[in-house]
Amino acid sequence: MAATSTPGTQIVSPKQPSISSSHRISRSSIAYLTNETKGTSWTKIRSSSIFPSTQSISKIYDCNVFKSEKRCIKAMSGESDKQPLPGLPIDLRGKRAFIAGVADDNGYGWAIAKSLAAAGAEILVGTWVPALNIFETSLRRGKFDESRVLPDGSSMEITKVYPLDAVYDSPEDVPEDIKTNKRYAGSSKWTVKEAAESVKEDFGTIDILVHSLANGPEVSKPILETSRNGYLAAISASSYSFISLLKHFIPIMNPGGATISLTYIASEKIIPGYGGGMSSAKAALESDTKVLAFEAGRKHNIRVNTISAGPLRSRAAKAIGFIDMMIDYSLENAPLQKELTADEVGNAAAFLASPLASAITGAVVYVDNGLNAMGVGVDSPVFQDLDIPKAR
Repeated sequence: MAATSTPGTQIVSPKQPSISSSHRISRSSIAYLTNETKGTSWTKIRSSSIFPSTQSISKIYDCNVFKSEKRCIKAMSGESDKQPLPGLPIDLRGKRAFIAGVADDNGYGWAIAKSLAAAGAEILVGTWVPALNIFETSLRRGKFDESRVLPDGSSMEITKVYPLDAVYDSPEDVPEDIKTNKRYAGSSKWTVKEAAESVKEDFGTIDILVHSLANGPEVSKPILETSRNGYLAAISASSYSFISLLKHFIPIMNPGGATISLTYIASEKIIPGYGGGMSSAKAALESDTKVLAFEAGRKHNIRVNTISAGPLRSRAAKAIGFIDMMIDYSLENAPLQKELTADEVGNAAAFLASPLASAITGAVVYVDNGLNAMGVGVDSPVFQDLDIPKAR
């Protein structure tokens, strides 16, 4: 990714919430969202200095990050915090987001977390229990330092990582073989109900809930060869899990909050190779989005939307086995001939979570370079004699 700075970027220090010392963080400054970032190391800022409130100040602090000395820069401001920002910036200062389904730094969940952080939100994540140790170890060792960099040059801070297996709603639902599974040893309160209770105990409320979860154990099988258990497992992990998250997290969400899930065009069109009931699970997720938007909107003033994202070369997508072909197909056939970036989906999520989208709910928002609008594949030999324009 090119190292560039963004002209006209305005950096404003968000007001810090009152949290315990064990959860002390350095929140990202707000900036206009962009797909370009400037490379820098991950830093954690600690300072009790007091600055005049009459002007913006930049100061260099000594920072200790995981026992290695580093330097970091933070823009401080006082009265300027109270001034309205010019234009229509995405401003999520003072908001807290819980993103379920972040286990590495190359998926849409991570990109959404970054965009929300860049807009000023505080970030909490829920990670699948078997992947929790690897994810937290990677964070501590700085493996994700480069990918944590935000548009203003600061680094995304994750306030807390929670263990989460969204297949199980409450402890009573967990079978004995899972309870004794060594991959779950040492983790507690990881069902959806327990995760929501833990977040409430630690922080009280949240404003944004993101569902970035999907799993189909038989995804490589055609649907005619999919077992009942495989089909139901895909529905459970990929669509009902969204209902469960809302059921348990909405009680701790502030009115006016927003929830977002991720879907795929296979919900409405044939994508050979995307099997095991996953196409059905995505169709259910989109249908549920509309019903949940009505119920959550009427009862709790919470918005519910889903993003239909184009193909991304993430670790999860690679497991399907044909993600490179889907990316190539999109490049040849989508109205916009470019590879989709995770940041573009993250930025769309930040918009949907912001006050700028306050009247949008129950929507499927396509972020796929327009591929959803195509009725045919223009790269087919059938169209070889047509003068179809190519991207410059």
